[in-house]
Amino acid sequence: MIRLHHCHQTRSMRSLWLLYEIGADFDLQVYPFDKTLREEPYRSLNPTGRVPTLEIDGVVITESGAIAEYLCERFPDAALGRDPGHDERAGFLNWIHFAETISQHTAALTQQHVALYEDHMRSPIIMQLEAKRLAKTLRTVEEGLEGEYLLSSFSAADIGVGQAVYMAGHFVELEQFPKLFDWFGRLQTRDAYRRSLPDGPGLYAKPFYSPWEIPS
Repeated sequence: MIRLHHCHQTRSMRSLWLLYEIGADFDLQVYPFDKTLREEPYRSLNPTGRVPTLEIDGVVITESGAIAEYLCERFPDAALGRDPGHDERAGFLNWIHFAETISQHTAALTQQHVALYEDHMRSPIIMQLEAKRLAKTLRTVEEGLEGEYLLSSFSAADIGVGQAVYMAGHFVELEQFPKLFDWFGRLQTRDAYRRSLPDGPGLYAKPFYSPWEIPS
């Protein structure tokens, strides 16, 4: 039995997209992005009150990078991972976990623009700093792309980083990174990517959020 606990437009999109790419049978439990995640029965499953949470044959995994590694090893025929000893193993692991480097800045900007709903709670300085830091991580992806995908062929690394870039695009203009923009465009044509998008309201009410100007 496989069950994914998911909120739209969060890190759990990585796991959902990967499951669709693998073609595995699974149950999907969708939650609103609110205090429901901090209450029972979900709290007993994941005490941090975050998503994703993957249940698979009695095992519970709550980190998106770990979920990606585990699913790639569990379903090797999907050819979305890189086994130990593979020439691209180190690069695969590095990109899988680099998705979190991108996402930490996206999370900070999401807090500023979305979670802090009163203007007096927000900080123009933090918004501008985090947008610049986020752009720096996207520059790393731009410089790391040497072909159509992050590795020699499409893999779970593209899924993890691709989802992080999808989120980052709400705060940084992706067009300034030509290789990244073309790569992400290829990912967006994939059926599994489209199926992992919200089918209704998600976390973001707007497609793009600009940093506030710092008062002079």
